[in-house]
Order: sequence, then structure tokens, then C-alpha cells
Amino acid sequence: MAGSGPVLLLIHGIGDDSSTWGPLLDDLARDHTVLAPDLLGHGGSDKPRGDYSVAAYANGMRDLLGVLDVDRATLVGHSLGGGVAMQFAYQYPERTARIVLIGAGGVSQSVSPALRAASLPGAQLVLGMLGLPGMRTQTEAVMWALIRLDHPLGRDAEDLLRLVDALPDATSRNAFLRTLRAVVDWRGQVVTMLDRCYLTAGMPTLLLWGSDDMIVPVEHAQLAHDAMPGSELQVFEGAGHFPFHTHPGEVLRALRTFLAGTAPAHWSAAEWRELLRHGRED
Repeated sequence: MAGSGPVLLLIHGIGDDSSTWGPLLDDLARDHTVLAPDLLGHGGSDKPRGDYSVAAYANGMRDLLGVLDVDRATLVGHSLGGGVAMQFAYQYPERTARIVLIGAGGVSQSVSPALRAASLPGAQLVLGMLGLPGMRTQTEAVMWALIRLDHPLGRDAEDLLRLVDALPDATSRNAFLRTLRAVVDWRGQVVTMLDRCYLTAGMPTLLLWGSDDMIVPVEHAQLAHDAMPGSELQVFEGAGHFPFHTHPGEVLRALRTFLAGTAPAHWSAAEWRELLRHGRED
């Protein structure tokens, strides 16, 4: 938690933690109150045998804001965190000022084959092998090979290695798998927001994506943009799944332009009811 001013809630992706927002946090905290929690099962937060669904995460963010006496916030979600931000806006529209989705999950079914494979039975054993002597070196060699071959996945090599390092024990790996299997199976993403995107009418929404995102393909950005009335879309050429790491200056400019150029969403119970009743038909 840093800074003062209008509240920004930064929600990280699967396997990640609040430290991922380092390239943005200090700048945003100059004129905003920035909240960057570790989601349940991630980072320094507890990792119980519990509910790791997107809806449960949205409830957790609602509780966090309640504890901190925050009525409304602009939500900035990356990857899984984008899905959580969208779910939060669906469950608690009156507490959502704006939405920023960065390489967000939950748009369409397709997703990285590696994530599909990790959702299968036996994945726990494979993940456990990552902790064996010498495996870190081999994993690093694969990542650097991807960089040398100019493979798009190489754009995120350092971040992918960091996520591997974030699973040092069985408790962390179990929490990761519970989270993953709540949103992905062998066919792809289980949860999609496309059937509810019409509810963002009147909600300032910014979509930020890397052109070379191999985790959540950039095609999802256009799908979401088309489905979310009035949304803005910016694609960063040459960026992968973590554009705020590889292109921090550009992402900050896009965020600041959006925050300065939009007013917090107006919400009323009557308008929400009308959207629910007739929005999809329109």
C-alpha cells in the first residue's frame, strides 16, 4: 500500500505476487493510493485448502477494500487478475470506478498449451520435478534458447523463470494448481466474460496487450474490445504477456492518459437492472 489519492487496486496473475507491479508502483503512487495485494495462495498470503475460484478472489478483494475503508477503486488486473477484476466489476459494480485489463484471462477458451497441460492429472508430479537438483539450470537453458531463437515466448523468459521459482514447495504448488484448475482444463479456459461484457456499458475500460503474448493471445484483446462498449485498446508491439515489465514507460503513459481522461463510472441500481434485463438484446 503506497501513496494517497484515488484508489488503484492492482491484481496480479496466477503464480505471481504483488512484486510484479514494481515497475509501475512508485510512479502511480505519486498521486494515487495504490493497493497491491498477494492473492490467496500466492506470495506471502496463506495457502489453505480452500476456494480459489475467480468469484472467491473477487470476494477477497471486496473484503480487502472493506477492511481498508475504501468505497470504490479503479481495478488494474493482469492475466488471472484481469479475470478477477472483471468478476469484481460484475459482482460489485457500485464499487468499481474503472477497469484496466492487461493480457487478461477469461476472454475466450484458447490459452497456452502449457497451462492446459498443467491442469491435467499428474501435473503435481511434474511441477515437483522442477525442484530437483539441476532442473533450474535446464529450465533456464530452455528459456535462453527461446530468446536466441527469437521465439515470442522468449519475450517473457525472465518472468517465466521467476514464476517457476515461486513454487518452491508442495504447499505453493498445490495452491497454484487449485487456482489453475478453477479456470483452465484440457480444453482451455473454463470461465469466459464474453457473455457479461455488455454490463460494462458506461464503465471506463482500458485493454492493454502485448502483440507477442503467447499465454493469452492478442486476438483475445480484440474480442474483448468488440464486446465491451466504449472500451479502449492499446497493443504494444514486441511485448509478451508482461508488457508492464518490457514496456513500462509506454504502459504508464497509457494508464495515466486513461486515468486523466475518464471520470469514475456512474452507477445506479435502476440502470443496472435495465442492463441485466435488456442489455444483451441490444
